[in-house]
Parts: sequence; structure tokens; C-alpha cells
Amino acid sequence: MGSSRRILGTVGLLSCLTLSALVPVADAAAPAPAPSAVRESPRVPFTQRYQAVQHGGVVRASNSSISCRSAESPQAEPCPEVQKGAAGVNGDFEMFYDEVDKDPDTYNSTRAELRVPRGAKVSYARLYWGGNLRVGEQKPPEDNGRVLVAEPGGAYKAVLADTVVGHHTDAGSDAYQASADVTPMVRKGGAGMWTVAQLNIAMGHSEVGAWGGWTLVVAYEHPQEPLRRISLWDGFESLAAGAGEAAGETVEIAGLNAPAGSSGRAGVVAYDGDRGTLGDSLTVTADSGRRISISDAENPFNDVMNSTITEFGRPSFVRQPEHMNNLGYDADVFDLSPALSGGAHTLNFRFTGESQGQFLGVLFVQTDARR
Repeated sequence: MGSSRRILGTVGLLSCLTLSALVPVADAAAPAPAPSAVRESPRVPFTQRYQAVQHGGVVRASNSSISCRSAESPQAEPCPEVQKGAAGVNGDFEMFYDEVDKDPDTYNSTRAELRVPRGAKVSYARLYWGGNLRVGEQKPPEDNGRVLVAEPGGAYKAVLADTVVGHHTDAGSDAYQASADVTPMVRKGGAGMWTVAQLNIAMGHSEVGAWGGWTLVVAYEHPQEPLRRISLWDGFESLAAGAGEAAGETVEIAGLNAPAGSSGRAGVVAYDGDRGTLGDSLTVTADSGRRISISDAENPFNDVMNSTITEFGRPSFVRQPEHMNNLGYDADVFDLSPALSGGAHTLNFRFTGESQGQFLGVLFVQTDARR
């Protein structure tokens, strides 16, 4: 977002929300409604979407759908350097759709590799997409709940949102996130390059800037992998600008039952975080009370939501295109093992906001489980 963005009103991100691992999973067989039938809300509190204890794990494919075309600010780094990872904010650029499918009937198509292990069975898959509708143009919200998805080697199919769409407007942005259960599609399509097109996001230039992208989160079973607890939460929350340490909010995840020395990972999808705009952080506290700052080589502790798509600080799958600075879209996986060194029944995830504010959409957690 641009440096002069109006400060968002203080909205509680996740007000000490306790999520039990025994919360029932939503009915995956329910038919998806038409886009016009999906309700929207300016705030969608985080709730558990899926959980399982099984031999297996969780993987994801992800990409941003829009990038810089030319600089609008004299202080901005050149667009090619920003795409390679230089600091830069979307409000400093004219932004234009990424397009990889060469199909004249689609727009903002991007691809990413889904690495489901050979011999695994997909137990659950959910696609998330979102972006900003107001930049140099204003996109209609009626199209928020629909995207086109092509499985590896397959043709596009329309995917419709099947749950409440988060849709938050203020003086500078018009932000949303939608999602849909795509388990049958991913079971059929399997590993490989997935393509997502026609996300409803705006192009152009504004102080806030254009941003948007998609993430496919997949839980799988595999008999040769360790017993793990896999948990997926989602919502749509505005993390207030300048929230800082004193105003940070906490998500408490209970029922993990992770033994001492466990390994684990946590994935986060966030929108409108800027590379080089400091102040945002993510910390995790286990039962022992020891507080761990979650960061890595590409996601510093005070700029953790910095427009990257990484796993443990490095790229982990093929993307087309494969920008390092995704100018307002984050889909990162972090190492949780330091927080689990003494075991954990409960983990408290604490988020604080950068000076310009941002949006949080998805949190997924994988931890070892006791046999």
C-alpha cells in the first residue's frame, strides 16, 4: 500500500479466540451456491474450517495475480528489481495483471505447483482468493465469489465461493477474500501445476495500490509419514494500522497434544503487507510461557508480512510468474519447531500490524501428535 494510506479504524483482529480441536468440520458435500447467493460481511472472525489427526501433512500452492508495470513514484526502485525482491510498495507503481495462459478470454491467470507426495490421498482441499477492487478502476463486488481453475493438464472450471465472503471497504481500499471447498477437484487433478484465473481485482495506480492472489491449501494422508495434527482456520480481519505491540491480538489454538521435541509448521495468508514497511510481527507462545518470534531469512521479525511466498524462508515450489516481491500478497509457511521444543497442548499466535495496516485471511498449522 502507499505510504500515505488513511489509517484503518481499530478492528479487533482475533479477540483472544479459543479454538478447540474438537470443533466439527463443515459439511464438505454441501453444494456451492451461486455468487449472488453468497453473503458478504466486512469482518469474518476466524473459525476452524478443518482439522484431522492422521499420518500425513499439509501442502499449498499459491501465487499473486497482479504485479508492477511501471513506477509512479520517483523514489521507487525499478519494477524489475522490485519483482526480484527489492523493497517496494504497490502504491508506488502502475499495476497490471499477470497472464500466463495466453487465452484471450481470461485475465490475470497465474500458475503454481502443488506438491502432493506420491501415494498420498487428499483428505481436504480449499481454495482462497482475494484482492483490492478499488485502484485506478473500481471493480464490481458481484464477481468476488467466482474464479476459474484448471487442474494440471486440464481445462478451466468455474469455482464458486461456498461461505461468507469477507468484504471490507474504507476511504482507500475495497478489499475482499472468498473461498471454496475444492476437495473433489484436487483429488482428481492431483500434483502438478494448477492455474487460477479471473480473480476480481482492480488494475492501475492509487495511493493504496493494487494487490491480489490465491492459495490452495491441501491436507493429505500418507501411511509412511508421521502422525500429525492438521488444522485450518480462516476468516477476514483488518489488522489496524500502527497496532504495535500493545494492541496486538491473540489466537489461542488448543488441543494440539504435541510431544516435546515435535516439529511443526504454520502457514499464513495475508493481504496488503509491504516489503520494507516495518512494524508487523508474529509470535507464538506454548504452554511453557516461552515466547518465540516467528521469522526467517526472507521474513524478518519486524516485517514478517512482506509480500513473499516462501516456506522456511525460501521458495519451495514452481510458480509462473515467480516474483519474489509480490507487492501486497503473502502466503508463507514458517517453522514452528522452536515453539514446540517442550511440547504443547496450546499455542498462542500473536499478530501485530505494520504502520500501514493489513488484512489476515488464513492460518493453518501442522504439528506432530502423540501416538
